[in-house]
Amino acid sequence: MIRFFALITLALCLTIGLSRAREFSVVTYNVENLFDADGISNYGEYVPGEYTPKHLLAKLQNIASILAKADSPKGPDVIIFNEIEIDQSPETTVSDYSAWLESTKEKSIDSLLSEKPLAPEVAGIPAEAWLLKACEEAGLKGYHVIISTEKSGDAYSGGRPRTVRNVIFSRFPVLATKSHHSPTARDLLEARLDVDGRPITIFANHWKSGASDPKSESARVSNAKDLRKRIDEILRENPLADIIVAGDLNSHYNQNQRYPELKKTGVIDVLGTQGSEPALISGKRDLYDLWFELPPKERRSDIYRDEWGTLMHLIVSRGLYDNSNLQYVDNSFRVLSFPGLNTDVFGRPLRWFRGARPGGFSDHFPIMAKFRTVDSESKDSWMALKKPSTTEQGDAEPLLLTTSAELFKNAIDPTKKTDVDYRNGSYEGRIFSIHAPAKVDNRGQITVSVNGQDFGVYAHNKKVFKRLREIAESTKQLHFYGALGTYKGQWQFVLYGNDWISTKPSSLHQKPSLFLRFAAL
Repeated sequence: MIRFFALITLALCLTIGLSRAREFSVVTYNVENLFDADGISNYGEYVPGEYTPKHLLAKLQNIASILAKADSPKGPDVIIFNEIEIDQSPETTVSDYSAWLESTKEKSIDSLLSEKPLAPEVAGIPAEAWLLKACEEAGLKGYHVIISTEKSGDAYSGGRPRTVRNVIFSRFPVLATKSHHSPTARDLLEARLDVDGRPITIFANHWKSGASDPKSESARVSNAKDLRKRIDEILRENPLADIIVAGDLNSHYNQNQRYPELKKTGVIDVLGTQGSEPALISGKRDLYDLWFELPPKERRSDIYRDEWGTLMHLIVSRGLYDNSNLQYVDNSFRVLSFPGLNTDVFGRPLRWFRGARPGGFSDHFPIMAKFRTVDSESKDSWMALKKPSTTEQGDAEPLLLTTSAELFKNAIDPTKKTDVDYRNGSYEGRIFSIHAPAKVDNRGQITVSVNGQDFGVYAHNKKVFKRLREIAESTKQLHFYGALGTYKGQWQFVLYGNDWISTKPSSLHQKPSLFLRFAAL
């Protein structure tokens, strides 16, 4: 009798444990080239003198600060990273990340990276291990680390060396992993995780770059074919398998509409992403791109030539909409942009920048969605939707960057404080009112001299840049509003329309038009 009640009690405990639903969060984040401190790099800007332990520390702490805000206070449960350096010094690699954390628990990451000189065995610690420790110190604990199998010395099909890869941090136990080789892009990283006894498959992607380039789209088609093949294998075994496709696909949610000259796109025509939840639930389609959860004007994770893009993706399978195992939390998808933290004055991603005072984050905003365990096993019923998305495709026109006259009211006039070093990093992204001598070199590049320091002057729009150059050549002076930034380590002012230029200094202080649409000339 005692044994019988013991068995009943155990069964009840197991039932209660399984039925206790909980939410968890998934974030995907392209961190824009996170490199370690060993100075061994395929990129010139990450060699000694250009990229120091101080730079690494700043970047680590900035990344961790964003992740801590993503699902405060514990942070995301699963994080898919793009652009983590492939370890170039395997003699100091880390195979047991938990053991490494334990061995360094008496020292902060700040103290470890402040040692001078930095010992080789410290400098060579791979980037993902440093990031794990930075997360730990920010209160984001308990991650398993999953990396692709790419190694130092590997190359793409054209011979270019492989430099960065995909990495996954997971609080859930890892059931299996596989790195799928790609000749044209970072290897596809697959991880099968155990969420309270319920399996889910995560695919970490970073496809070939060049979203608008018809020539490179063939490589993304190939990337999509590899991923689609593996998804189909999983769905043949279980048509309602729970799958998340994440990462930088270098494709927009409306890729085929945005670039009609692309006859076949990887993300839509091959992978099969779309925006209709009823189509997903009915079985007409098997993947749903979470970008469609947001109003069209909020669909933006990156900026290129003054046009917003959606290169980062979280795509879910049909199984995450049924009432069993795991389920997407309806309308939980969001872009992790925090004004005043990882955005500049325009609301764009505040890019990572080096210099005496390194700072910034990434050229991509991370994106996040929430999921939950389901306490039933009803595979033939579906989650209730408050506002189902019913449009399979998106808008054809790109969302343009816009600004208002408010940006110019607090523009900095550097002539009023001539002793300030405006290139110290703390003025990145700020708007300046410039009245300065200008010159054009034999390559057609423009510079202005501000308080004895040279700054480049640039405009993405060719007509605006041509007008700037003509004024500089004829008058040897320029008067404009410009946003301060860096390009390949050089400081420059960037202009975003004809309204940013004046031929007379006094007109800079006149009231500008209420709204300016960048690059729409």
